[in-house]
Amino acid sequence: MTTASGWQAKQYSLFEAERTRPVRDLLHGAQGAPIRTAVDLGCGPGNSTEALIAYAPEASVIGIDNSQDMIDAARKRLPRVTFELADIAAWDDAGPCDLILANASLQWVPGHDMLLPRLVAKLAPNGRLAIQMPDNLDEPAHVLMREVASDARWRERLQGVERTARFSAEWYYRLLKPHCMRVDVWRTTYHHALDGGIDAVVEWFKGSALRPFLAKLDAGEQADFLSQYRSALASAYTVLDDGSVLLPFPRLFIVATR
Repeated sequence: MTTASGWQAKQYSLFEAERTRPVRDLLHGAQGAPIRTAVDLGCGPGNSTEALIAYAPEASVIGIDNSQDMIDAARKRLPRVTFELADIAAWDDAGPCDLILANASLQWVPGHDMLLPRLVAKLAPNGRLAIQMPDNLDEPAHVLMREVASDARWRERLQGVERTARFSAEWYYRLLKPHCMRVDVWRTTYHHALDGGIDAVVEWFKGSALRPFLAKLDAGEQADFLSQYRSALASAYTVLDDGSVLLPFPRLFIVATR
């Protein structure tokens, strides 16, 4: 799933069904020429790789992630698939690939203006670069995360932590179109029903966006940060009668065909 270090497969997989649905939608939108070779960039615990194999069962598939914990989980899940410990930014396979999948991973990698054309260059003719990225930085969960991080207690250490690489749909289209035969871009907002109320929202983001913040705090500070964050979330999200919270989650999809 990702390229940021220190990822925990167990925490990330708490909401596997919700996190896997977008990759299935992405693969559905990436239909085209037959796939003989494919790579899953930021494969995480293997859930996206498993979806890729179901989509292209005859393909030779490799999964890449820079978290050893994620790679170990993926190998356990799919022992017949090759998984490599590597960083997306440094991935230098010459290709050609029929499909490069990047599901919820490239937002952690800087330099999209150079990275994405470089990935397209690794595609075979009619090959596809299929990308899905969270597009939720303006959602309350992220806005409040930044507000809590601005608290005087840890402001200096957490300043700028949430600098992830995300741009507009038009920006990506303009970047990729000169290198591609076709570029499809769309945005979908999922409404994930999370059992467990506000605590479930906290657990969701502990598996992703909260990680960089918590990594800079000691155990006591982490507990205080999460407590403050939870209190802020309680004013922004409604707990339904069944105890669940509907978490709106916009995501940006890109399929670029060479």
